Amino acid sequence: MFTGCSEKEQNTLTPQEISEGWELLFDGKTLNGWRDYNGTSLTEPWHVVNGCIQAKGEGSDGSGYIVSDKEFENFELYWEWKLSKGGNSGMLYHVVERPQYKVPYVTDPEYQLIDDVNFPEPLEDWQKMGVDYAMYLPDQAKMNVNPYGEWNNSKIVFDNGHVEHWLNGQKILEFEAWSDDWHARKNSGKWADAPEYGLAKKGVLCLQDHGYPASFRNIKIKELPRKTKEVNLFNGKDLHGWEAYGTELWYVKDGLLVCESGPDKEYGYLATRDYYDDFDLTVEFKQEADGNSGVFIRSFIEEDVKVNGWQVEVAPKGHGTGGVYESYGRGWIQQITPEKEEYLKVGDWNTMRIKVQGDHLTSWLNGHEMVNFSDEKIGKGQGRIALQIHNGGGIKVLWRNLKLQTL
Repeated sequence: MFTGCSEKEQNTLTPQEISEGWELLFDGKTLNGWRDYNGTSLTEPWHVVNGCIQAKGEGSDGSGYIVSDKEFENFELYWEWKLSKGGNSGMLYHVVERPQYKVPYVTDPEYQLIDDVNFPEPLEDWQKMGVDYAMYLPDQAKMNVNPYGEWNNSKIVFDNGHVEHWLNGQKILEFEAWSDDWHARKNSGKWADAPEYGLAKKGVLCLQDHGYPASFRNIKIKELPRKTKEVNLFNGKDLHGWEAYGTELWYVKDGLLVCESGPDKEYGYLATRDYYDDFDLTVEFKQEADGNSGVFIRSFIEEDVKVNGWQVEVAPKGHGTGGVYESYGRGWIQQITPEKEEYLKVGDWNTMRIKVQGDHLTSWLNGHEMVNFSDEKIGKGQGRIALQIHNGGGIKVLWRNLKLQTL
C-alpha cells in the first residue's frame, strides 16, 4: 500500500520564509485551495494521507487533474514528491482554464515526474524524469533521483520567461520561454497542433494523477515581480513574430505590413506568436479599398482559423472605429459616440493607441479618446494581439509602426 509521509512536522513555513514572501499551497490536512481543472469543486481522485496530497492512481490522460485556486505569473515554486513503482505524474504551471480545453496539458508547460526505470512502456527522452515535457531535456550528469517510494524535492523558477528546473538541490535544465528556439520546438513537435500551448503568461498550478499513486508535500511558492519592456511588433522586413490563420493575404511590401482579401473572401487573422496581456500599444493604419479590419487583444486561436477575444474596431467611416467588439457572446460591448466618427482620416494614415491594464481598456484614434471602460471578462482574459481581415472580400489595409510597452 502506498501511504505515509513522515513523522516530522511538514507543510509549514519558517519565519524567514514568511518574511521572504513564501506562501504555503497545502496545509497538510485538507485540500482547501485545490479543485478540479475547469471546475469549482474537487471531485477528482485525490485525498490527504498522513500529511501529504496523494493521487489515488485512478486518473487517466483525460482526467485526474487538480488545480490551485490562485493564478501565478512569475515565481519560485518548491515541492517534495514521492512516486509509486513505475509512477507517472507531473507539476504543470501557467494552466489556462477554458471550456474549449478538455485537458490542461495542451495549454501549459509540465515538469515531468516519472519512474523511468520501472515504467512499463518505452519512453522517449522528452517524456523522462525532469524534462520540460516534449520541449527541453535535463543535463543527465546532474540527475540524482531517489528511487520510487522515497522522497525527492523539485523546484521551478519562472522569471519573466527565464525558466529553471531543479531536482534534489541541483539545477538540471534552463531555457528561455518564447524565444525563437522555444517557438521552433513548439511548432515542430508534440505541440504543433496545440496553437496556444505554453503561451500564457500566468495561470493556475496543476497536479496530475496519471493512473499511478503519487504523493506531494511542502508545496510552497514565492512570487517574483513582473518586468516591463518595449516591443517592436513589426520589423518592416518580414512577418517574424507573427502567425497567419486562414487563407487571406498577409505580406510585407515597401516596409509596410499589408492585409488583403484573398480568393476565399473569408475571415483572416495575423496573430502575434506571443501573448501580451497588460500593454500600451500604438499602431498606424491606412485603409485602401474597404478597410474593414481590427486589432484583437487578449485573444486565442480556436478551430485553426477563428480568433476569440476582443476587437478594437478598424472600419470605414460610420462603422465604429475605436469601439470594442467581443467575438463571442456579447457582440459590441463599447461603441463610440457618432461625433467621434469624424476623427477617422479616410485614405490617409491614422494612429490607433490601445491601453489595456487589468480590466480596464482605453482606445484613442489620432489623439482623441474613443472608449474608456472597465469590463470583468476582459480582466480575466489573456492572449495574443491579432490583426483581422473581415469576410466578404475587397479589403486592403496597410499597417506600420506597431510598437508596444508592456505594463
